Amino acid sequence: MREVLSYSRRGARFTPRQAESWTAHHEQMVIPEDAVDEPGFALADWFGRTAPLIVEIGSGVGEATAALAATRPDRDVLALEVWRPGVADSLWRVARAGATHVRFCSVDARWSLEHLLGPASLEEVWTFFPDPWPKTRHHKRRLVRAEVAALVASRLRPGGVWRLATDWADYAEQMREVLDAEPALAGGEVERWSERPVTRFERKGLDAGRSITDLAYRRV
Repeated sequence: MREVLSYSRRGARFTPRQAESWTAHHEQMVIPEDAVDEPGFALADWFGRTAPLIVEIGSGVGEATAALAATRPDRDVLALEVWRPGVADSLWRVARAGATHVRFCSVDARWSLEHLLGPASLEEVWTFFPDPWPKTRHHKRRLVRAEVAALVASRLRPGGVWRLATDWADYAEQMREVLDAEPALAGGEVERWSERPVTRFERKGLDAGRSITDLAYRRV
């Protein structure tokens, strides 16, 4: 059976600025999709060191990635984003922030968590404003569902945290239901994480009159 994906790949055409950013930075900061299939692939080789690891699922255009990574130079950040123009935008933001310890990869997040990361290997997971798939018939494509929650929980170290945010009330409710049901996680709705910058996705939701829900769940 075809796997149900939590995303759809949008156009891959770069603007001139994105093309310039890609050319300048991708060799240093982007892990090619075919590299993960090579024998002996190891994330540490791409970071050039071994450090506590944070994974961001859906980094968009890198606004949160750059701001948060810049304040965590002792952590490595793996940003998973399938939209290549978004990665190209992220590259210049991360470079401008001096966050040389960020790597991007456009391989499916669920596959990456399962095959590239070992159990209890992550300090944190960030999932900010994932695609809400608002139509009822598309809810099965939402990222936060039981099997993904179990997988993320298995990859977090004890005490590690999964931080999430959404501007869709029904998705927030679904997130709480799914994450509350995962026995390896404990947490719930929290006040807005002050370190998280206000991104264009958050501004778009606020402009549309939607409220923002932040969640945080720790690995028990």
